[in-house]
Amino acid sequence: MQPPQNPVPPYPPSFGETPRPNWFRRATPASRVAVILGSVTLSILLLCCTGTAIIGALSGEPDRTGTAAEQPQQPILAASGEPTEEVAPVAEPSTAPTSTAPSPTSAAATPVVQVTTVTERATVRYGERTVKDSSLAEGKRVVRTKGVNGVRTLTYEVTTTDGVRTAKKLVTSVVTKQPVTQVVAVGTKKPKSSTCDPNYSGCVPIASDVDCAGGSGNGPAYVSGPIRVIGDDIYDLDRDGDGVACD
Repeated sequence: MQPPQNPVPPYPPSFGETPRPNWFRRATPASRVAVILGSVTLSILLLCCTGTAIIGALSGEPDRTGTAAEQPQQPILAASGEPTEEVAPVAEPSTAPTSTAPSPTSAAATPVVQVTTVTERATVRYGERTVKDSSLAEGKRVVRTKGVNGVRTLTYEVTTTDGVRTAKKLVTSVVTKQPVTQVVAVGTKKPKSSTCDPNYSGCVPIASDVDCAGGSGNGPAYVSGPIRVIGDDIYDLDRDGDGVACD
């Protein structure tokens, strides 16, 4: 077989000849921008898909587009006239926490009840007794025995609930100190009628006329001196007027 005549040498164009531009250079600026953006978008999509596949393989997630056994089973409908078997649903154990309501007896606190004994003292007022005394002037009162109060001891049973007194009961009541009765004497002596003239100190009888005993007077009554004149000398017994009569 003969080689072809005048073959075209695969040499570049001679120096000085302008080479023909490629398709990218011949494209318009808008086409160039579109080509660049498409290339970048395609690169990003390829990187995302490749990264997702790698991450899924590393994490062990099953492929959701697996076999038919992994697909959700569709319910099988029995043919008409054939008996069907119903499968009772199995209740799964619940893991939710359950709370038990406290009983009323445990919720309410038991009250604290205490019973104590308390002793108190009360005053017993003394009484008074009156007696008659003929040696005292009528109506006069004299305390012969002074009264003294007594003491009564009271014992109580006190019940407290949670520190608050709820009951108080009297258990005993005893007089531990007897009172002393006061005794008052009342006089019953009546006053005697006076037979002496009140104008003189010393008893000068009251009469129609009184003279000094042993003198020249004729009575009918006489008095022995000396007698002090404290009022009017109605009987003229103080002759010298020195205030002393029958001296």
